[in-house]
Amino acid sequence: MPDSSVPSLTSEKVVKALKKCGFVELRQKGSHLVLFNEVTNKRVVVPIHKGKDIKKGLLRKIIELEAQLTINEFLKLL
Repeated sequence: MPDSSVPSLTSEKVVKALKKCGFVELRQKGSHLVLFNEVTNKRVVVPIHKGKDIKKGLLRKIIELEAQLTINEFLKLL
């Protein structure tokens, strides 16, 4: 699936979607928010930069590698 299928989103939208599938805020260090899902035992790090979108490549890695969701599963949470 090409990057064009992944929108660039604000960190607020990404965090909100991840919380819908069971992630909770664990801690924040500087501009990085760490979320954790107790059911899947997965940890996700989301960069928090006000006024900036998370670029498509990084968002794809957060969704697929860290959260282990498909792009379609994630998009349904938005």
